Amino acid sequence: MLVGAAVFGFSAASSPSVGETLEGFRAAAAGYRYEFPRDHGAHDEFRTEWWYYTGHLRASNGRRFGFELTFFRRGIPAGEIKTRPSQWSVSQLYLAHFAISDLDRQQFHYAEKVSRAGLGKAGADEGRLNVWIDHWLAESLMNEPARHRLEALQGDLRLSLHLTSEKPPTVHGRGGISRKGASEGQASHYYSLTRLAATGSITVGAETFDVTGLGWMDHEFGSADLDSDLVGWDWFSVQMDDRTELMLYRLRRTDGSSDPSSSGTLIHADGTSEYLPQSEFGLEPSDEWISPNSRARYPQRWRITVPRRRLSLDVTSLLRQQELVTTRSTQVTYWEGAARVSGTRDGNPVTGQGYVELTGYAERFSQKL
Repeated sequence: MLVGAAVFGFSAASSPSVGETLEGFRAAAAGYRYEFPRDHGAHDEFRTEWWYYTGHLRASNGRRFGFELTFFRRGIPAGEIKTRPSQWSVSQLYLAHFAISDLDRQQFHYAEKVSRAGLGKAGADEGRLNVWIDHWLAESLMNEPARHRLEALQGDLRLSLHLTSEKPPTVHGRGGISRKGASEGQASHYYSLTRLAATGSITVGAETFDVTGLGWMDHEFGSADLDSDLVGWDWFSVQMDDRTELMLYRLRRTDGSSDPSSSGTLIHADGTSEYLPQSEFGLEPSDEWISPNSRARYPQRWRITVPRRRLSLDVTSLLRQQELVTTRSTQVTYWEGAARVSGTRDGNPVTGQGYVELTGYAERFSQKL
């Protein structure tokens, strides 16, 4: 969800006030009116934007997989664009990550891309979902905006899915903005499609599988900055079998504490939702996996509590090696992986699945591009 912030959206600097712009880009401000399907499309007036798909899939033979397909857009300030424009002039930069977690074989595969909006090699439409780099794409069907199509192919790794939203979009935060700091400009516009029925196929090596499952989509855009004493974040999407969902993110400070702007959203079975400030949930990491590539120490198990809702969840990684080292695109090393969920709600047992993103463990995030 938030890895794009470490790449090119959020740097450690002062934030613009509401109504001001950052290097010519619009700042996220309270009162934003979301309109769908329009807001599934690109928002070039904001500096940073990303479309994030994750989920769990099961083949007809029972084999389990997790997937991630993510597109990032970064607007280039006018002062950085070449003075002699051409078809290759860069006004928008696009990057993407694609990963498949082979959970039963305990193998992780990922690929990455980077391109610019020139000669049709990459782009994103305004007003509808259609973002692509080469043959990787995420798009909504023209006559059915609630249905999305994902395609990605890299070597012997392929993803081809149709996703149908079973709930309306959930807007996170308060007043149309998701806070990322105390200053007015430290915010983004952020919503999710929290329950996407998935059908399609995946290819891993020489094997192709027909799959079904459940996905999650995040879409976030803004031009904000983060405080200089933040080192990274932990983000969670949880889909419970009682058709409720939970999104949480914890911004981590240099002293190990959680930034007060950390927050979450609890989505009920009927699609209504409630905002969770940092004071209303607990997050306790445990266990640990040390990456042989980056030497980062990533938590692998978490206890999430929402006392007011008598919710207590145990979230456990299904595969320890789900680290992406994206030196050829976003230049960020992070962990994004599939997890299982169990616990209690109002004294009754609940189970489910989730995805977890961990940044700032291999290195402190910074603006790389």
